[in-house]
Amino acid sequence: MNIEALRELCLGLPGVTEDIKWGADLCFLVGEKMFCVTSIDAPHSVSFKVTDEEFDEMIARPLIIPAPYMARNKWVNVKEWGGLTEAEWETYVKQSYSLVKAKLTKKLQKEIDAIV
Repeated sequence: MNIEALRELCLGLPGVTEDIKWGADLCFLVGEKMFCVTSIDAPHSVSFKVTDEEFDEMIARPLIIPAPYMARNKWVNVKEWGGLTEAEWETYVKQSYSLVKAKLTKKLQKEIDAIV
């Protein structure tokens, strides 16, 4: 995985937008809610939401820590691209998208689903 592949993965999901926040973080949003954040400049680290059940398991792995400021919401931070396999990147980023999308209003979810 690299930043361009991450962008392609995230922007390939329905209704996703990107924005630069805090001057140096590339944020991917669904319904204006963040589901994935990466640093623009190297070294890249990536944060995303995981399920409550996965949180402790994930942060026990090398190169993965609780995401600063977002750990209480079950976000993790992968410190290096090699912290996950290619398949895991795709699984966890898509899962984060789904978890965040599920918290949007039903009306907004339907609007996003209609984009497909």
